Amino acid sequence: MGTDGTDDGRREWARHWQYAQLPGLDLLRAHYVRHTFPRHAHDGYVIAAVTGGVEEIGLPSGTVRAGPGSVVLINPEVAHTARAGAPEGWAYATLYPSRDLIAEVAAEIGGLRGTPGFTVDMVPDREASRAITDVHRAAEAGNALAADTLLRGVVARILTRHAGPLPDRPLRRAGAADAERARSVLEERMAEPPSLERLAEELGTSPFALLRAFRDRYGMPPHTWLTDARVRRARLLLDAGTAPAEAAVTVGFTDQPHLNRHFTRIVGVPPGAYRRERAAG
Repeated sequence: MGTDGTDDGRREWARHWQYAQLPGLDLLRAHYVRHTFPRHAHDGYVIAAVTGGVEEIGLPSGTVRAGPGSVVLINPEVAHTARAGAPEGWAYATLYPSRDLIAEVAAEIGGLRGTPGFTVDMVPDREASRAITDVHRAAEAGNALAADTLLRGVVARILTRHAGPLPDRPLRRAGAADAERARSVLEERMAEPPSLERLAEELGTSPFALLRAFRDRYGMPPHTWLTDARVRRARLLLDAGTAPAEAAVTVGFTDQPHLNRHFTRIVGVPPGAYRRERAAG
């Protein structure tokens, strides 16, 4: 691997893991060339330092191109995509802090009212980018004191400079309640979901109206949201030690290869590698 964090050549690699001494945080360090992330969202926040190449992120506000020294900031439940924006792909170090961790740091620094939210999608900040990479290196070295200190420092820096009250998603009032009810139905019947027509019928609306309302509310159509939700639930099962094959059936995928395909696309690593890192942690 090159000293700038990129891989020599076009080989892809990724590590998605947790460091036990940093609760409420997932870490991903990777180099992707051909890999593309489909539209998905996260329960918590995304703070990503691009260390090589160019990443293209598709957000509700448009497409953002992030190169070395850039920090990408994404709020919870914001649907987005990601792919390479250059032939060499992109390398990055990502922090996935939970809502509780962000709220804790925000309370410590003061000055932010309500739930914190990023006010920009991407910012050029080489100092923050280096600090994010240093969090990874300290965690990988087992240096808990340095990792925790660096983590809180860079999160405080970003919240102080680029955060305010978490903005509410603009909603069309007509159909918003139907979209939320549809999400509840899909969560409850994840393994055997109804068709769009049947779901709309159960909610007393039309398929087209429900599709439009769901996209407005969650940034993606119901079937895309359901795949993302299945992967999220599979992650929780794998965190608890469930075997990938069992997790696949539980969340409604046809079999383990079906889970493998969608899990790898959305999380960035295969479920087996993800589970091994959890077990090691």
